[in-house]
Amino acid sequence: MPSHYQSVSELPERICVFPLGGALLLPRSDLPLNVFEPRYRDLVDYTLRVERLIGIIQPVVDDKSDKPKLLKIGCLGRITAFQETPEGGLTIVLTGICRFEVVSELKVATPFRQLRVKYDNFAGDLVSDQAARSVNRDAVITAFRQYLEANNMSANWDEVNQVPTESLVNALSQMAPYPAPEKQALLEAADVERRAEMLVALTEIALAGGSKRSLQ
Repeated sequence: MPSHYQSVSELPERICVFPLGGALLLPRSDLPLNVFEPRYRDLVDYTLRVERLIGIIQPVVDDKSDKPKLLKIGCLGRITAFQETPEGGLTIVLTGICRFEVVSELKVATPFRQLRVKYDNFAGDLVSDQAARSVNRDAVITAFRQYLEANNMSANWDEVNQVPTESLVNALSQMAPYPAPEKQALLEAADVERRAEMLVALTEIALAGGSKRSLQ
């Protein structure tokens, strides 16, 4: 999916963020979210009136405060679909644009948090990852197949084989039920080739440990 943006200079330095532990948004990948909490409904309503941009970032795992510290790297996404639910919530789809690094948190009156960010180290996120050509696709699919078999699950392999490599690696990274630190490591991988290597390694470790966790 082509980006709306040609350069990181077009991206906002000030963004609204949705802190989510264990969530993974990657460039050109979709993240569906159910939004019920009032402050995050306010966040969605606010961003729909402006640029439809929301940053997804993980809180520090062991910080249980009402306003936990945030990790340094997140990913900016654009709302590409939204719908109200009968229960009064919202379902939205965020499509990843570019990863960002936190510069500082802003003091704001809004119930949701806002950050000043920079994108300098992630300019390559705005174009399709050329490192996908170097991915050992067979190793990724083999690890995925073994994981599914270990958990008595299946996949439509005809469809899997048609998915572009970058999309496949990113989708599996998002689906994999690994803890928040591993999700963050997948986010921060330098490129899709390194993300694929990490994904395969994590899956092999899970299999070796007899993991029976289901894909989410």
